[in-house]
Amino acid sequence: MGEIRNFRSGNQDEPPPHSGVPRRLAAIIVGDIASYSRLMQADEEGTHVRVKRIERDLIQPSIIEHHGSLVKTTGDGFIAIFDSPVEAVRCSIVIQQNLIGRNASLPKHSRLEYRIGVNLGDVIVEPDDIYGDGVNIATRIEGIAEPGQVYISGAIYEQIKHKVVCGYESLGDRKVKNITDPVRVYRVLPDADAVGKTRSRRENTLIFLLGITLLVIAAGALWYLLAQPQGKVGEQVATPAASPAPSPVPQAPPREAATQAPQPSPSLASAPSSPAPAPSASATPIREPEMIAIRGGSFAMGSNDDPTERPVHQVTVKPFSIGKYPVTVREWNECAAAGACGFTATGKDDAPVSNVSWTDAQQYAAFLSQATKKQYRLPSEAEWEYAARGGTQTKVLVGRQAPAGHGRMQGLRRPRRRAAGEGRQLQAQSIRTPRHGRRHRSVGRGLLAQELSGCAGRRFGMDER
Repeated sequence: MGEIRNFRSGNQDEPPPHSGVPRRLAAIIVGDIASYSRLMQADEEGTHVRVKRIERDLIQPSIIEHHGSLVKTTGDGFIAIFDSPVEAVRCSIVIQQNLIGRNASLPKHSRLEYRIGVNLGDVIVEPDDIYGDGVNIATRIEGIAEPGQVYISGAIYEQIKHKVVCGYESLGDRKVKNITDPVRVYRVLPDADAVGKTRSRRENTLIFLLGITLLVIAAGALWYLLAQPQGKVGEQVATPAASPAPSPVPQAPPREAATQAPQPSPSLASAPSSPAPAPSASATPIREPEMIAIRGGSFAMGSNDDPTERPVHQVTVKPFSIGKYPVTVREWNECAAAGACGFTATGKDDAPVSNVSWTDAQQYAAFLSQATKKQYRLPSEAEWEYAARGGTQTKVLVGRQAPAGHGRMQGLRRPRRRAAGEGRQLQAQSIRTPRHGRRHRSVGRGLLAQELSGCAGRRFGMDER
């Protein structure tokens, strides 16, 4: 047998400090009646008698039977200490199970239900009370317990987990009042079937959360597919279908061409940025316009013969592409069907669209950009004149200025300059050509189509980016 010696520091002739304060490691039970104030208000004398009877007939005998000591009663509760954590938990379970039988015949609002907390700690023991953090923690655990339940601390659980035949449900670490560190808390499940029920409840909760997660993922994927731009969907649908090969579109020369010898058309540069896309395109595949690549360069813009065109000034144009043909009625009505253009054009499908304002042309350019995912815009006045000149300085002769043997336009009046966004139209009466020598009564449409191709409604330029 080993000898236990009392080791003392300092002078052994002097008594150690605090020798009159005995301490011990004990399991502490703290019990409290739930809704005690309400019960006392409803029936003060009857509640007091019932509480004293339970203390006398149930609580004190159970504590003694499990080798514990009742420290004190607090009117609506009690405190007891045990040398064994196992006996403390067994005593708590017996008290709660006996109270279930006593309350079975009573209405729910008049039942006496105890909340019990159990903790293991080092306490200061006095004849009529105990003190220390161990008591405070047991009190806080009892405060968070549910009526009719036994909650224990992690320290108690580590001592009894393989010794008491019952289930335990971990409630995690709890931050309790006036205690620095969080306390691990467990709920005691005295019924053996309760372990399976708790486990089944957890499994059902996990299955439910997993189902919700899968449902959210599926909904997100469906939303992503439905939210795809309709123009892209149209392109994807149109890709597998066999369609006649479009005529080759000249490509802009590479940037390396800037190092070559200068020509009438100077170096390349980036085109201006396109306007922000407007309304969404329809799901019908959109035929892209045939474009002609124009190299950048400089030219003399204006004329000293016309006061409205003075002065002649040098203009540099960056490389860009311009539409080869006017916008047709069919192409315009595709924009109108998608709700991106403000009116539906009339006439033959292959005829140029007429009566188009600057605002209408901007809407069509935005629609085309959205549908094809390419940048389309209206060419500037300088870009249009630069493309129309084709690298020459030849004057455009109108009306009686045209020499014999050339087609001439009669009754053509140059449109006055208007503010941006205001619709512009060319007014014409007739056109005479040497071949037929007769008037075309539909000339208005032809000139408007040319105007659509070259001014407020110019055939739309596309940035080469």
